[in-house]
Amino acid sequence: MQDEAGAAEVEANAGLHPRGPRQMSKEAARSRWLVFAVGNPSRGDDALGPLLLERLERWAATARTLSVDLVLLTDFQWQVEHALDLQGVDVAIFADASVSGAASFGMAPLAPEFDASYSTHALSPACVLAVAARLGQRLPQAWLLSMPGEDFELGAPLSALAQCSLDAAFAHLCASLETGRLETVDPIPR
Repeated sequence: MQDEAGAAEVEANAGLHPRGPRQMSKEAARSRWLVFAVGNPSRGDDALGPLLLERLERWAATARTLSVDLVLLTDFQWQVEHALDLQGVDVAIFADASVSGAASFGMAPLAPEFDASYSTHALSPACVLAVAARLGQRLPQAWLLSMPGEDFELGAPLSALAQCSLDAAFAHLCASLETGRLETVDPIPR
């Protein structure tokens, strides 16, 4: 009897994992997407990253079923510890304000690379990926979402350029989250 009860329990719990349900088939598996935005809400257009995440959070709460599992994360800057946030992520989108001089947002694939930021307090997204690779993690498909701004002074309001960039980047990300696909977007020069 004990063996039959044990077998029934194992069968009833098939597919369960100590941390929750395990995906049993490729059809049931969904990509896990991380949107990781940085910026300082008190510094004008530097608030673009956190503002994008606020919008995405509100949108995702009311959106119809997404084709991906969405994780949202924000901080003032990327740091070495953020490499750990990439664990179990299939697609990572690093979002930030930019001083590129472009007139619109851009979206480009990102590759791991140790750069000059590796020895500083704040890292570039490419360096965060390189740290994750050095730790032996499986790297996600990574993208950099740059939103142009022009006024980064303490206490400054969001500029008109930054507002337009935020609106366009948000619309693009929503469409990508609904379809589960990302595409390169070249920024329009000013």
